[in-house]
Amino acid sequence: MAHNKWLKDFRDFAVKGNVIDLAIAVVMGGAFGAIVKSIVDDIIMPPIGLLLGGVDFANLFAVIKQGDPVGPYASLSAAQEAAAVTINYGLFLSALVTFLIIAFVMFLLVKSIAKMQALVKKEEAALPAEPTTKQCPFCCTDIPIKASRCPHCTSKLEE
Repeated sequence: MAHNKWLKDFRDFAVKGNVIDLAIAVVMGGAFGAIVKSIVDDIIMPPIGLLLGGVDFANLFAVIKQGDPVGPYASLSAAQEAAAVTINYGLFLSALVTFLIIAFVMFLLVKSIAKMQALVKKEEAALPAEPTTKQCPFCCTDIPIKASRCPHCTSKLEE
């Protein structure tokens, strides 16, 4: 019996709206990250490398321990095949540009959502509030809107 209750509790947790929304957000974020990485690696960095004299950012690295055979290595993959220990600062620069683009897009998204929320609050504030009281036609006292008899003069009120 306790096992069934545990499964029911888990199912209730797993199908809550927030958990599903979070799962969708993670999947969408991963897809967005892949798109931005492709934009950076395939569209932004090649022209920058060309402007800097044909530099391929994927092959910018520093060897801190030679491999076998000893370098110089023509590419990062050649250094990795030789088991050389490298600092891959070109890949780091590419990842940094990717991060900056994603951070900028998230900033724009948060700003847009904040503007929309402020607009909705402004529209809600502009709407007149529904009345909660009415005036008794006999004694002119404010009384609750749902009252059928005035609590002050005890007059019966028409609907």
